Order: sequence, then structure tokens, then C-alpha cells
Amino acid sequence: MNPAVLRPLVALSALVTLALGACSGKTESAATPPAAATASAPAAAASAPLPPVTVTTVKARQRDFPVTLQGNGVVSPLNSVDLRSQVTSTVAKVHFSDGQFVKTGQLLFTLDARTDEANLAKARAQLVKDQASLADAKRQYERARQLFAQNFISQGAVDTAQTLMESAAASTVADQAAITAAQVALSFDRIVAPGSGRAGVVNVSVGSLVQANVTPLVTITQLDPIAVAFSLPQRNLPDALAALKGKGASVTAKLADGGGSFKGHLQFVDNAVNASSGTVQAKAVFANPDAKLWPGAYVEIAQTVTTLVDATTIPQAAIVQSARGTIVYVLEDGKARLQPIKVVYAEAGEAAVTGIQPGDRVVMDGKQNVRPNSPLVERAKEAKTGASGPGAVEGSKATASAAAGAGKP
Repeated sequence: MNPAVLRPLVALSALVTLALGACSGKTESAATPPAAATASAPAAAASAPLPPVTVTTVKARQRDFPVTLQGNGVVSPLNSVDLRSQVTSTVAKVHFSDGQFVKTGQLLFTLDARTDEANLAKARAQLVKDQASLADAKRQYERARQLFAQNFISQGAVDTAQTLMESAAASTVADQAAITAAQVALSFDRIVAPGSGRAGVVNVSVGSLVQANVTPLVTITQLDPIAVAFSLPQRNLPDALAALKGKGASVTAKLADGGGSFKGHLQFVDNAVNASSGTVQAKAVFANPDAKLWPGAYVEIAQTVTTLVDATTIPQAAIVQSARGTIVYVLEDGKARLQPIKVVYAEAGEAAVTGIQPGDRVVMDGKQNVRPNSPLVERAKEAKTGASGPGAVEGSKATASAAAGAGKP
């Protein structure tokens, strides 16, 4: 082949080889960076700073924290008596009306007493008769003694006269007992109130036959003072017993329908814990002059059994229940510090805790976005950045420092 023709072909082949090599190198260099980026992604994510979280905080404070037991109770009377007749008779008169307040000893019912009056009169007549016999026996005995002194009768006759006199005296004693029994039976015909209280429905009327110890006449219920029965958790039993012995047994009752609040005192704690419910029965007594507490009504009970002195308290909204247990986040040097705590007692949105110190700033709103060591920006300070004065300067500094911390690797 002509050398002049061969030289252009060799040059063209070299150019093609160089082009293919360049393309191959570019492909390899383009495929390498994704693999390297994939390998370095976890390290970059781990070293990336946490974003700042906007939160609100509250200071933990120290104060005396009262431990108050709360629950539901039922108003119950201290005394409630179902009156029944002790004799079988008919009702002669009813001296009161349904629902009337009665006093101790007030006459309520009069029964037909003619039979008992006759028995009493008979017993008294028998006493008079036996008293006459006793007087005669005494005279016979005195005469016998005089005759014995003159040797007209024997000693046996004197002893017989003495026996007759003593028998007559014994008869008069029995007659006195019979009169007392008749008077007792007669008293059963007058039924009086055993205590003060409010009468219920009168179950009989004039002319009704009542059976002894069977027929209910009326129920008398004491309303002032009145009791409230409620249950105490077993864990609070020692506190309740201590309050019962001391001066801290004050109990507050509030009607469920908003009818008012009442102050009373703890009177009774049962001697056994209910195994099925883990509670113990208790009773508090309340003055009830206006009869606002009615038997059977439901009330809300509150009792302060003890006081936690100098307890550290925080809002319950700041507490987080996590897999690590009960924790809070504390603002420290602009970052969140995870702090385990123990709740001693909680009530009305506030909790007495251990594990933090009074004055610690605890994260409340926004805690769901907080992680340990997260930079924190307080929302209250952030809101002041548009205002003038020292507060605005402080807020600007806080925001700037949080932003600066967030930008650091």
C-alpha cells in the first residue's frame, strides 16, 4: 500500500483509541463518588449537629406539699331506728305527721291501754289485800308471843304465827313486783322517740292492729350530726391512722351536684382491709344543722392526711414516661439534659418529685421534640426579640447563642 495513504489511517486509529480510553476513564470516575458518598453518609449524619428546639420551661420550686386523699363517699346517718310496738294492741292515736322532726322522748303513738290499765288496777288491789293479811298476821304473832309468855300456848304455836306473818310480808313484796310489771306493760302503750331526728313515713293509722315486735311503725333518722362513709386505699392507711390520733383528721365533703362544701372530722377507721378491693372503710362526721347532707347522697371526699415538708415540685405536664422510666428534661447551658426522677405524690396538676433540685429549669411545652443534648430555645424569650428593652436584648442573645451552638460541628 502507498505510504501516503497508510499514514492517515494510522493517525485515525490512534485517535479512536484515545477517545475510547477517555470515555472509559470518565465512566469509572462517575461511578466511584456514589459508593464513597454511601459509605460516608452515617458518619456525616452522626456528626451533624441536632437542630434547636423551641420550648417553654418552668423552675422547680420548693414548698410544703399537702398529701390529700380524694374519693367518693355516701352520706349515712349515725342513728336510724325502726320503731315497733312491744305489745300487741291497736293504735289509739298518732301524735305526729310524716317527715316531722321529733325530739328525744316525744310522744309518737298511743296504743289501746285498757287491758294493761285493768291489770295494773288488779295488781294494786291484790297488794291492798295482802297488806291487810300481813297486818292481821302481825297481830296474831304478837298475841301468840304474849300467850307463850303466860304459858298458855307452846313454842310451836308461836313459830306458826311467825311463819304466817312472814308469808304475808312476802306476798306484799310479790304484789309490788306485779304492780311494777303492770306499769311496764302499760308504758309500752305509749311509744316515744328514742332519739332526735326526722320521722319517715308513718306506716299505721288510728285503729290499726299492730303485732308485738313485728309491725313497723315509723323510722326515725338522725340528721345532725351526720356521717359520710368512704374507702381509703391500703397504702394510705398509716397516714389515716396517724391523722385519726392527732389533730390532722379534718375531712371536706362536697356534694356531687354542687350543693356546697362541708367541714368535718375523721371518726372511724375499720379494723380490716377488704382483700378484694385493697381498701379500708372509714367514716367522717359532719355538723348538719340545715339538713343539706341527706342520707344516701353521694359526696366527694377530700382529706389531708400529711404534708411533705420542703418538697421539690414541678408541673405534671413536664414529666415524661419513657422506656427509661420517669424522666424530665432540664435546661442546662442551653442544652437539654435527661434527668431520671421519682414521683412521690401528684395532685391537681402538680407533682412532688425527687431527682432534681429547686431552681432547675424543667422543659414543659415542646418536650416531645427534645432529645438529650438538644439545643434549646425558650419560647418566652424568643417572643420578646421584637420588643425593646433589656428583655429584647436578652432574647436576642439567647437565640443567637442557640443558633451558634447549632452551627458548631
